[in-house]
Amino acid sequence: MPHTAEQAFTYLVDPRLRPEWQSSLLSTDVPEDEEPHLGQAWTELTVVGVRPSLVVFEFVPYRSWAERGTWRGVEATLRLRFTETARGCRVVAEGEVTGSGVYAVAAGSSGLLAGRAIAADLRTATHRIAQRKERPADG
Repeated sequence: MPHTAEQAFTYLVDPRLRPEWQSSLLSTDVPEDEEPHLGQAWTELTVVGVRPSLVVFEFVPYRSWAERGTWRGVEATLRLRFTETARGCRVVAEGEVTGSGVYAVAAGSSGLLAGRAIAADLRTATHRIAQRKERPADG
């Protein structure tokens, strides 16, 4: 990303901003004034109507962040690692989706497709961060 690790981390780990860049999300249920932190919990509404509950279980500012989401028999984890580079930062995303019972096959399919979706979402986030940098602070 052509942004600092601080800029990327600050934007990407804020669940209030996720619907701006994560294509699978319609909304998140997070208090407007709640800043991202270890143990933060919220729910999301996805485009397919699923409402997972999520919690942050790793939070090292500008270095790494991870969440775990659950919905019925499905559990998903997403970890982001941030490394400064000469031209901004590198964001490495690692995810895993598992399921039990009747959700095992659906979870496996979701996991196979997740890598491409995450890469596309991070490209969108790159553009959104740039747009935020161009806007005045009050607007």
